[in-house]
Amino acid sequence: MLYSEKVMDHFRNPRNVGEIADADGIGEVGNAKCGDIMRMYIKVKDNIITDVKFMTFGCGSAIATSSMATELIKGKSLDEALTLTNQAVVEALDGLPAYKLHCSVLAEEAVKAAIKDYYDKHNLAYDEAQYCPGDCACCHMHDHFEEA
Repeated sequence: MLYSEKVMDHFRNPRNVGEIADADGIGEVGNAKCGDIMRMYIKVKDNIITDVKFMTFGCGSAIATSSMATELIKGKSLDEALTLTNQAVVEALDGLPAYKLHCSVLAEEAVKAAIKDYYDKHNLAYDEAQYCPGDCACCHMHDHFEEA
């Protein structure tokens, strides 16, 4: 079987889909090569992610990894959420085909981008090395998301 049951379940029944109108942080990432675009929304109270939602335009793997990433960070502290890796997302989904691993990278980047946005909005200091520098293909996909 090409995709695990967990991948298929998160694709068919994605968790935490939607937008948070008054989100504390919003992360937008995309991969121009494959066309997958993710937007992640977080609500934060006392440094804990109390709610998280996502909107993804892309393939089934992109939807499944977005869904799983939200499940893995909900209820976690910001510091804990920042430790989420694409490998942890893949493992939680019981694997992905090698040519779809970029989807898990996007999920990790979307989480980090949402947290960075939260820090920026609240003028909180953070280690810039933990985040994308902003000049790569994954960043600043807002205009593309709106068109999609």
